[in-house]
Amino acid sequence: MEASDPENWSEVKKILVILAHPDDPEFFCGATIARWTRMGHQVYYALLTRGDKGGNERWVDPVELVEKREAEQKAAGAILGIFKITFLDYPDGYLQASLETRKAVVRLIREERPNIVVSCDPTNYFHRNNRINHPDHRAAGQIVLEAIYPASGNMLYYPELLDEGLGAHQVEEVWFSLSREPNTTIDVTSTWEVRLQALHQHRSQIDDMAKFDQAQRNRRTPDSTLESPRYEESFRRIVFEN
Repeated sequence: MEASDPENWSEVKKILVILAHPDDPEFFCGATIARWTRMGHQVYYALLTRGDKGGNERWVDPVELVEKREAEQKAAGAILGIFKITFLDYPDGYLQASLETRKAVVRLIREERPNIVVSCDPTNYFHRNNRINHPDHRAAGQIVLEAIYPASGNMLYYPELLDEGLGAHQVEEVWFSLSREPNTTIDVTSTWEVRLQALHQHRSQIDDMAKFDQAQRNRRTPDSTLESPRYEESFRRIVFEN
């Protein structure tokens, strides 16, 4: 890996993406994830809900919807080169940053022992000018933030996990997507279409594929054109000191 890479990683990293719903990884940072897997990093997903309320129709069977969304997520993950996908079973729409959910994520981090964790900025209530950020997105970010510091790296937190063989683990970095105050921007032009292919797998979430594609391709940077587009994904990146 070249020193010119904005990540400036000199070795293969294990990256754990912890978000709320199936499709969140692809929507929030799918092109960056595709970039990382193509660089040789191992990317894992952990989704805190199964997306049982993410239906576009007036009424759907939540059980059928969960089965469909899990299958869609696995298909999208295969396109991006995801190493493993874990589904936790918290109810969609009701996710809260509690001691219970924090412990579940601490357990997950200590089990997987990632170098890098990716989640969603818990302080962002308004996603773009025409969107309110889903409360599950913010809750997921808060759960992850509080699990990483101070709990996952301190064995005095949840000492019962030691009985499961899960010792303390300190991650090296956290990347928060959908941040209003990003400090790291990645040029993802080369993997934007791969992201789009992965998003196409989430058919239950997309009403009009042609309209969707047009909207996604219009997210190019203001200084680029449709004929020669450039795409970016931005993050609030925290690199912990040794």
